[in-house]
Amino acid sequence: MFVDHVKIYVKGGDGGDGMVAFRREKYVPNGGPAGGDGGNGGNIVFQVEEGLRTLMDFRYKRHFKAERGEHGMSKGMHGKNAEDLVVKVPPGTVVKNEETGTVIADLVEHGQTAVIARGGRGGRGNTRFSTPANPAPEIAEKGEPGQEINVILELKVLADVGLVGFPSVGKSTILSVVSAAKPKIGAYHFTTIVPNLGMVETDDGRSFAMADLPGLIEGAHQGVGLGMQFLRHIERTRVIVHVVDMSGMEGRDPYEDYVTINEELKQYNLRLMERPQIVVANKMDLPDAEENLQEFKKKVGDSVKVFPISAVSRQGLKPVLYEIADLLEVTPEFTLHEIEEEESDATVLYKHEKKGDDFEITRDDDGAYVISGYSIERLFKMTDFSREDGIRRFARQLRAMGVDDALRARGAQDGDTVRLLEFEFEFVD
Repeated sequence: MFVDHVKIYVKGGDGGDGMVAFRREKYVPNGGPAGGDGGNGGNIVFQVEEGLRTLMDFRYKRHFKAERGEHGMSKGMHGKNAEDLVVKVPPGTVVKNEETGTVIADLVEHGQTAVIARGGRGGRGNTRFSTPANPAPEIAEKGEPGQEINVILELKVLADVGLVGFPSVGKSTILSVVSAAKPKIGAYHFTTIVPNLGMVETDDGRSFAMADLPGLIEGAHQGVGLGMQFLRHIERTRVIVHVVDMSGMEGRDPYEDYVTINEELKQYNLRLMERPQIVVANKMDLPDAEENLQEFKKKVGDSVKVFPISAVSRQGLKPVLYEIADLLEVTPEFTLHEIEEEESDATVLYKHEKKGDDFEITRDDDGAYVISGYSIERLFKMTDFSREDGIRRFARQLRAMGVDDALRARGAQDGDTVRLLEFEFEFVD
């Protein structure tokens, strides 16, 4: 089975917790701290593997979670960083954020990698918090949670040339006679249910990759037939070869077929019409084909170059291949997605996600004040509330961020409930 569209969940490893420890077995205030930092959690890294051709493996494994970093230890020993979890994907894989639809990565070359979810930073041990006023603090950070996200993987076939047209117009036959590919060929609609790829070489030594894309029908851009499932594969092609059954044996008018398919390409993605298109009139060895060809040429006009061929008898194919090779030499690649450069700020979640406000305050139906936001939630998760020093530090950080003033401005008074994630606090003015 060919799989080219799946949803999966990925999570970077949590950072290891920092440790509270001292230089003597029994706590002595001036003994000095000795708690090491936690290790960083592993990243989720996608890597292109050229031997893969489908996303089939992701149908059976849809959750990927990297290991957490090792906790800090006594005697100032830091925990080890976790190894990255490398996930292999086929060339042509586009990774999107399911929630926003934003493209995170477009992976096309063998060995190319992209960090999809970052591991959390390891928490700092109490060694890091030592000051002359407090040489042995009982405070350490928990590890930062790893980033998690639901992503959609889409596979878009890497081909220079895409064969498009209604079912049974001869696309698979053309590919089979001009390359070493062996697509399934049958005298019925939708014989091709997966994109087939073949390497084509002209007599003068030029070569290119050609894809036989499953037959389109009217309404394909809305998901009719196999349309939406395979239209995405034409997005990477630089030249479109539009195959038309000139015999009319299917009971359709060749010109109407031509107009319908172009409209489907336009409706799916307007930029597809920017690509050069070659019209191939196939099945010219059958009755009525010549008469239909003349009528077709009158309707499309002189601006459209039409190549009459018979794929079965291999007639007329050489001029088509030369024309394709000539067009490829002057046609640039079309950029599918603009990927933003990665931010240097370590608190940015993903390449496509900008850092938001530190916090925001809303009211729940029960009157409680609700604090939310990436920065403040991250701070909360990294605080060790089992120690008094940790609680006091968290309170100082909230004041420094302006949370206290913002709550007062919203009307918070002594005793009001303040909620952060699943925890509740009492506001004290």
